[in-house]
Amino acid sequence: MDEKELAEIRAHLLQVRNEVLVESERAYAASQSLGKDGVPDIGDMSSNSYNQEVLMNLSETQRSRVRDIDAALERMDKGVYGLCMRCEEEISARRMEVRPFSRYCIDCKTEVEKFGE
Repeated sequence: MDEKELAEIRAHLLQVRNEVLVESERAYAASQSLGKDGVPDIGDMSSNSYNQEVLMNLSETQRSRVRDIDAALERMDKGVYGLCMRCEEEISARRMEVRPFSRYCIDCKTEVEKFGE
């Protein structure tokens, strides 16, 4: 990848990172306000508890995505962005386009998911 492509990808990753953080803050604020709008009955409490759990899990997913983006930015700084962390071969351009924070090529990702690492 040339410098212009890397700069565009970096800008995109930073934009996605910011969007995820804003979305996470909104989800957290929403989870904090559930059930505080009056006197809830048992059905309301159950529903609010479930909704709060879903929102908190969403936040964990978002945190994971931010960590993935941060790792991709770090790989850019080290000059190894786009290289598989396992086999050190270049990750396909299509995969990097779809998932710009990929750490592994398709073959290695399959192996990692199958056998762990």
